[in-house]
Amino acid sequence: MTTMFVGTEKGSYLLHGEGASWELSDPLFPGWKVTALGRAPDGTHLAAVDSGWFGAAVQRSADLFSWQQVVDGPAFDEQSGRKLNQIWTFHTDNGAVWAGVDEAALFRSGDSGLSWDAVPGINDHSSRDRWFPGGGGLCAHHVLTSGERVWVGISAVGVFRSIDGGATFESANRGVPNVVQPDDDEAEVGYCVHGLVQDPDRPDTIWRQEHVGVFRTEDGGRSWERIESGLPASFGFPIVRDDASGRLFVVPLEADANRVPVNGRLMAYCSDDGGDSWRPAGTGWSDQPQFTAVLRGAMGGDQHGFVAFGTTGGRVWLTEDAGDHWRELGISLPRILALKVVEG
Repeated sequence: MTTMFVGTEKGSYLLHGEGASWELSDPLFPGWKVTALGRAPDGTHLAAVDSGWFGAAVQRSADLFSWQQVVDGPAFDEQSGRKLNQIWTFHTDNGAVWAGVDEAALFRSGDSGLSWDAVPGINDHSSRDRWFPGGGGLCAHHVLTSGERVWVGISAVGVFRSIDGGATFESANRGVPNVVQPDDDEAEVGYCVHGLVQDPDRPDTIWRQEHVGVFRTEDGGRSWERIESGLPASFGFPIVRDDASGRLFVVPLEADANRVPVNGRLMAYCSDDGGDSWRPAGTGWSDQPQFTAVLRGAMGGDQHGFVAFGTTGGRVWLTEDAGDHWRELGISLPRILALKVVEG
């Protein structure tokens, strides 16, 4: 049995099942946006919730059913003039949880999400006065780690890399076209990264779904190369990897100006050679036009062949064999913002 934790614009839902048999829970956090889902080092489940009235907050649970709001959650110093608009991501590694937020910043918790400290190395970066928001805001939406190295993706700013545990960060975007300053691809900022995923066995190898294409680095972000052979379009949001098979997945959309599947054919594309070539991922896709999209946080897997994504139209698609066969579940949820496969 597999459990999926799905965050939407109107609450969160649990899906339990396997094969063609799935059960949907009653909504959690009804009326609240659920924008990010995670797991703390001690196994505690984390959910980022947001309300236009009450703002953004972190909720914790031991069992996915009973939740308690964190009192000492991520927060800016009042004198900073910055506002915590939304929590975009949680990342757990080495006994700590990282949270990426809007306005773009990182916070770190060493006690499984009970309290959070700002990461000034990126939050007060010398380039910050030149940071420019993307369509979804000025958001730190992906964090990767390997030992003392940290990577963070910020829209529409770019990828930053730290080699000292987050004390200092440097721009890591060489080889990616600049969207804010199109005539200056050597600029420190101005890149619109949408998604990041890393090979855990080769942490210098990172794949990047960008506003302007799909890229790969094999030197930890010092340089990037374009990898789009076989894709029907280069625009999209999520990029994920099934670690057991090494297979990569993206969901191409037509273009920035028309963020729907190419020709209305919603499907994932996959790569079995590290991104050198791409092809449609397996079978099971609908022949009916579907003009919906998949957001950057709405795709995930268990790293053992199970991969799923949710759409802006509230539908859930999944594969249990690393992308060879897909099915759509017969449910309709609010606009899906986040999806996490729960292990254990």
